[in-house]
Amino acid sequence: MARLSISTPLDVRLLDKGLSVGEALAAFNAAHEQAGGVVSFLGKVRPDGGVKALELTHYEPLTQPGMESLAQDALARFELDGALVWHRVGVMTPGEAIVLVAAASRHRRNAFEAADFLMDHLKSAAWFWKREKRADGWHWIEPRDADHADLARWK
Repeated sequence: MARLSISTPLDVRLLDKGLSVGEALAAFNAAHEQAGGVVSFLGKVRPDGGVKALELTHYEPLTQPGMESLAQDALARFELDGALVWHRVGVMTPGEAIVLVAAASRHRRNAFEAADFLMDHLKSAAWFWKREKRADGWHWIEPRDADHADLARWK
C-alpha cells in the first residue's frame, strides 16, 4: 500500500531534497491500476572524473510550468494514462537521485517511448543549469552533442 499521494494523470514536482524512489513508484503504480505497463527511469549523480558533487539551479518562474507542459505533451503524444516527472535541484553527491520519470500506458511501447521522450527533453532542453565540483573546483556542464541528437529525433 502506497503512503504517498500521487496527482493524476500528471504528477510533476521540483524537489530540494531526496526522494523515495520505491515509494514514488508504488504510489504511481497504484494510481494507474488500469495501465498495462509502467516504465520508469532514475537518473543519478555519477562519480565519473572525480565528481564530488553536482549542483542544479533553475529559473523558478519557468521550470515548473515548463515541466508540466512537457508532461502534458507526453500524455497526449503517447496516449498515456499518467506521467510522473520529479526533478531535484540543489547540491547532490554521487549516487543520489537527480530525476525520476515514469509513464503509465495501456501498452508498453507507449510507456517506454514516453519515458525516453521526457528524459531527452529534461536532459537537453530544460530549465536547469548544472555544475560539477571536482578536486580543482566547480565546472559548468553543457549538454553533449549526443544529448542534442537524442532530442532532435522527437521533432
